[in-house]
Amino acid sequence: MYNNPLIENFNGYVERHALFTHEDKILLTVSGGVDSMVMLSLFAASGYNIGVAHCNFGLRGAESDEDEVVVAREAAKYGVVCYNKRFDTVGEMERTGESMEMAARRLRYAWFYELCDKYGYNVIAVAHHADDSIETFFINLLRGTGLKGLTGINHQMGKVVRPLMFASRKELLEYAVANHIPFREDSSNRSTKYLRNKIRLGLIPMIREINPKFTSLMRGNLYRLTDAQQFIETAVGKIRETVTESCDGVDTIDIGKIDAAFPRNFVIYTLLNSAYGFKGDVVDELCRALAQGQTGKRFYSREYVACVDRGNIVVMRIADNDGCETAVEQGAIRSYCGNSVLYYEHTDIDNITDYSTPQDVALIDEDKLKYPLCLRRWRDGDSFVPFGMNGRKKVSDFLIDHKVSVVEKSRQFVLVSGDDIVWLVGRRIDDRYRITSTTEKILKIYRETI
Repeated sequence: MYNNPLIENFNGYVERHALFTHEDKILLTVSGGVDSMVMLSLFAASGYNIGVAHCNFGLRGAESDEDEVVVAREAAKYGVVCYNKRFDTVGEMERTGESMEMAARRLRYAWFYELCDKYGYNVIAVAHHADDSIETFFINLLRGTGLKGLTGINHQMGKVVRPLMFASRKELLEYAVANHIPFREDSSNRSTKYLRNKIRLGLIPMIREINPKFTSLMRGNLYRLTDAQQFIETAVGKIRETVTESCDGVDTIDIGKIDAAFPRNFVIYTLLNSAYGFKGDVVDELCRALAQGQTGKRFYSREYVACVDRGNIVVMRIADNDGCETAVEQGAIRSYCGNSVLYYEHTDIDNITDYSTPQDVALIDEDKLKYPLCLRRWRDGDSFVPFGMNGRKKVSDFLIDHKVSVVEKSRQFVLVSGDDIVWLVGRRIDDRYRITSTTEKILKIYRETI
């Protein structure tokens, strides 16, 4: 190999973090891009016991098929078994209402774990690298996050490992060119409609102009932030033992037992985020309710509900019959519903250039809304006027007509204004709230699965 330092750094990183050994059977997830093709080369050069898994999501026509050919050819060159699977990604998106990214992620990881069970792989290697982690830092920073969200991407989660986190995209590309490693360029990587690409193609190059050593500097920052997060989690774990009592599936956090010298709201956030998955802005609202002595108001994470009770915080799993009802005030930035987060953008009609929207985006005539809106699970008897129709239709009938699974039905939320359903979230807006020739103000809502 021409670029031996990268191989040495690769093996040093693997050993330092104990990611796997030569005794392990490792499944490499190879897309055909430069990152994963270099990962295949490094594993093969280092003598690991590997297999290759390639997903063809069928989203880029001939490009997707050409990716498949290149990966299979490269795996054969190394004498490595190559598994390939084609997915009906668009059909899956229509069935579940998920975004393309979330549907593809769920499909591929389910298949990776199937391969592990069937063929005895105990490690799954993914080709994320240092630049991916830096981009994730900025994505989370711009959306609002706690310290954990600023630590980038973990090098290991269960049997999934990321052995290229030591390397930059530039280093991987230079290695590929020097060693004549074929790779494919995904045309969607050049599209700036995705936040990650806006950061990758716009923000980071500008920062790099200011400091050419930005990537190595950020790697050091992420290491230190990760160390700080680990220290905090250890400390908060000890606090949790002191302040939390559990009984019959209900956890009660005694706020009075938190040391007065500690930043109370930060401790509450860390307790609720690390153990129950509550997001920062939800915890901020809870802390305000706590300070004002409000009792009974409910706050939701993906799986848990919390409320203030006589100065304490009570947390339990969301019951099947819980409507998960939350208010959406005018000017709200985002809100949470089950396994999704909604982002709200308030704009004028003049700023809308494309009126065709995917299912995960809604364009609403804001002047017709009555605030606060209500976000909740759908109920039996709910009905609305689906976009493009004149008459009312029961939500239950709409979901049946669109062959929505029982599991997805249980996750279905509606956004309500007054007594009207404005949006069957992720599926269809109400025709009465559509944009018309008289519309001036727009509420644009994005749904993202979490």
